[in-house]
Amino acid sequence: MDASRIQLILENELELLANAEHERWSHWQRYLHSKCERGADGSLVLPAALADHWERQFSMPYDELSEDEKESDREQVRRYLPIIVDCFSRAL
Repeated sequence: MDASRIQLILENELELLANAEHERWSHWQRYLHSKCERGADGSLVLPAALADHWERQFSMPYDELSEDEKESDREQVRRYLPIIVDCFSRAL
């Protein structure tokens, strides 16, 4: 199967993949908001320790992350794998 066929298969399932991405993003936002303090005006204040931690993470390439941090990223990618496998299973 060539790259153009793979791209076509995945583009046909764009809505499923977009839905998975929205679920992943929503999960992250719920987590992030749960770690913040809400101001009187509704704003969210992120604790400095978490801001420092996440700034360190997003400033590093993947291969320099700790094994636990890498596993967290792998867990997120695993959400997409069933959709991708299903796409190719139906296309074959």
